[in-house]
Amino acid sequence: MRPVHQVLVVEDDETLGSGLVASLAAAGYQVRWAKGLEQAIGMYRSASADLVLLDLGLPDGDGLELCTIMRRDDSPAVVVVVTARAGEADAVAALDTGADDYVVKPFRTQELLARVRAHLRRRESDGADELRSGGLRLDLSARRAWFAQEEIALRPKEFDLLALLVSEAGTAVRRERLMDEVWDEHWTGSTKTLDVHVASLRRKLADAGDRWDRVSTLRGFGYRWEAGA
Repeated sequence: MRPVHQVLVVEDDETLGSGLVASLAAAGYQVRWAKGLEQAIGMYRSASADLVLLDLGLPDGDGLELCTIMRRDDSPAVVVVVTARAGEADAVAALDTGADDYVVKPFRTQELLARVRAHLRRRESDGADELRSGGLRLDLSARRAWFAQEEIALRPKEFDLLALLVSEAGTAVRRERLMDEVWDEHWTGSTKTLDVHVASLRRKLADAGDRWDRVSTLRGFGYRWEAGA
């Protein structure tokens, strides 16, 4: 099951913001809406986003500050600036800061949605050998993991377990499947080893700076990676 894409809308105009949220939700995205810079920074830091629609002229600051923070954090999220600033210098400044696209208001909603789809397709194609979620990045080819810019030292089974959970983000995964795929379908030892590995993953993620316990325990069933935590 492919995780639902997370979109963060940063827009202080009530009419425009509510319209964007409704259109994105109708298109199948999970949407959060920030109406100011500080709120947007807080939402970015507390939960993952695949794409950000970013207004620049916010009541409490310039939206480019969020873009600067995201690129400094090496965030993989797509940033699409949506602004009334039509000048070439403004567009150049935004793109140089790390924005992926620049859309001038007023815009056609369906065209903006088409841009969103195109950027997310490109992002998935570019990251075919990677998994990303909530600041976590897994390089499947190199078998390496990072949270933000902090590399996490994982044992082989820890990496396999984390990769499986993240690949099924938001979906409950049975203990039996985790044991079969990460260990072996003929494993005869105790399934307690699964719980030990999950506890180790939680500790290592926390040590790397993740403030959220993203691995939810589903008693009597298994575990779930919380993509939007």
